[in-house]
Amino acid sequence: MTVARILSQKGRTVVTVQPHRTLAEAAALLTEKGIGALVVSDAGQSVLGILSERDIIRAVVRGGGAALEAPVSRHMTAKVVCCSRATAIDEVMELMTDGRFRHVPVVEDGRLAGLVSIGDVVKHRIEAVEAEHRALREYIATA
Repeated sequence: MTVARILSQKGRTVVTVQPHRTLAEAAALLTEKGIGALVVSDAGQSVLGILSERDIIRAVVRGGGAALEAPVSRHMTAKVVCCSRATAIDEVMELMTDGRFRHVPVVEDGRLAGLVSIGDVVKHRIEAVEAEHRALREYIATA
């Protein structure tokens, strides 16, 4: 199973923020959308970075409330691990585990094509295990 399968079910919409926006604006957007991360992008939809709730908390702890007026670009993760629609879900799971992050942007031809979260990966893994379980039960029942 690949990332394309996840995107076909959840959609390809990604909430983005521009690098010059403030952390306060980014925090408001995260709250409004009920999400945990924003892809930092320019108008051309290239991935410049990613900003998570954790990044904002760290900035506030280090710089106090004044950090909320800093630009997103100062506190985002600039070295973003990305995947493609053809990437296997198991590979994305491994990337997230090894890198200790919860969101992976999907990039095709240098442009943002979606976002996969750890929740998406876990949901699909559970569905696969449940399908295998049903198939085994049906096999045993007919044997």
